[in-house]
Amino acid sequence: MSDNQSIVNLTGAIVRAVIVAVGLFVALGILGLDKTVTSLLAGAGVIALAVGFAFQDLTANFISGTMIALARPIQVGDTVETNGYTGKVLDIKLRSIVMDNGQGQTVEIPSKDVFQKPITNFSRIGKRRIELAAGVSYIDDLAKAQQVAIEAVAKLPFVLKGQSIELHYRNFADTNVQFILLFWINPSTTNAQAALSEAIIAVKKAFDENHILIVFAAQTFDLKQKLADKN
Repeated sequence: MSDNQSIVNLTGAIVRAVIVAVGLFVALGILGLDKTVTSLLAGAGVIALAVGFAFQDLTANFISGTMIALARPIQVGDTVETNGYTGKVLDIKLRSIVMDNGQGQTVEIPSKDVFQKPITNFSRIGKRRIELAAGVSYIDDLAKAQQVAIEAVAKLPFVLKGQSIELHYRNFADTNVQFILLFWINPSTTNAQAALSEAIIAVKKAFDENHILIVFAAQTFDLKQKLADKN
C-alpha cells in the first residue's frame, strides 16, 4: 500500500508487537492466569514509563523519525542541507537520516535534529538556481558585458531551457562594477559545483573573446593600455 520504506518498516514492527502481545495475553487467559495478565499490564506500564525517562533522546528520535516518514519532507535521493551538512539522502531510518556528503563519507544525523531544524531541499521542486558573482572594469560597456555573459551561459547544455538567465549589477567596487549572474539547473542530473565551474569558464572565455576585462583588487592590468586598444 506504500512505497515509503520507513513507513513499511514502522508498520511491520508495530503489527508484529501487537500480535505477540495479544497472543501472550490470550494464552495466559486460556490458562486461567488472569491475575498474571493484570500484573503484566501494570508492570508493562511501569516499565514503559521508566524506559521513557531513561531513553528520552531515543524516544524523541523514534517519534521524530515516525513524523518524517509520514510527512516526507525529504526522500531517499534528495539533495538537502540540514544541521550544517549538505548531501544526498541515502537512507531514512526511524532513528536517524543517512546522507552522502559528496566527499566519500556518510553523515548520520539524529531524526530529532532533522525534524526540529530547518531543511533546505534542493530536489523537491526539480530545479536549483546557481549564482555566479564577478565584476567588469569601469571602462567596459556594461550592457554589452551583460549580453555576452547571458549568451555564454545560455549555450551550456545543463542550463534549464525555458528558465530566465539574469545578470544584475550590484554595486560599484574599488576596481570594478560587480554583478551577479543567475541561471537554473536540474539538481538531480547536474552537480551544482560543476555547473558553477563550467559557467565561470564560459563567461571568462566569452569576455576574453569580446575584450571585456574582469578586474579584481589583486590584479595589476594596465587600464590605460586596454583603453587605448579599445579605441
